[in-house]
Amino acid sequence: DPTGGAGIAADIEAIGAFACHPAPVVTAVTAQDTRGLRQFTSVDPELLVAQARAVLEDMPVAALKTGMLGNEVNVAAVATILGDYPELPLVVDPVTRTGGGEALSEGNLEDAYRALLLPRATLVTPNTLEAARLAPEADTPDAQAQELMSLGCEFVLITGGHESGDRIDNRLFGNHRLLQTFSQARLPHDYHGSGCTLASACAAGLAQGADPVTAVGAALDFTWHSLRSGAALGMGQYIPNRRWTLDDN
Repeated sequence: DPTGGAGIAADIEAIGAFACHPAPVVTAVTAQDTRGLRQFTSVDPELLVAQARAVLEDMPVAALKTGMLGNEVNVAAVATILGDYPELPLVVDPVTRTGGGEALSEGNLEDAYRALLLPRATLVTPNTLEAARLAPEADTPDAQAQELMSLGCEFVLITGGHESGDRIDNRLFGNHRLLQTFSQARLPHDYHGSGCTLASACAAGLAQGADPVTAVGAALDFTWHSLRSGAALGMGQYIPNRRWTLDDN
């Protein structure tokens, strides 16, 4: 994301804020600003795999996180890599659209996510709109979470930012039940990169050995403060300030 609000830039900043080292694999390149998407292209799957294997065969990776994958071929490529590292925690941010609803994928990726990534996922972090697309037969967030867990995903965090109300309820499910609801005050602006920030912060927590409930709680708190400290750097959505911990010092 050339604005620095979402994508790899968000991942790097969020992971670094948790004192972890990011090793980013580029899966797609976008042309966008804070107002919307102009175009994107997916990375060749052979290059995607080569990037990932170069890191995984050289460094002690502690957790994995996926974001925008772009097409079904790249989802399948990621799945082949995951098959060789079953012990690593995996956070799946099921990105298929921008916050404004513009497509960030070629074709329908939901079926590919369901078949290839969710059965391997430690944690999946959809917002309510993404959860509805991933579990189209379910009619409530609770039912959607159950359906996603039935595919093999261990934990499901459904974020509530797209719903109405003065407070946002983020619901974490595991063991086929609701584990905890994290309620946060709604902030006044729209933000570019909140989902990337959250999923990367969750992955950082898991990499450091935190249990999923603790990792999710810390990630939600970090993300909320990043948004609260954000700024209108362009003419559209606010950009999160993931360096707020440094600002407070």
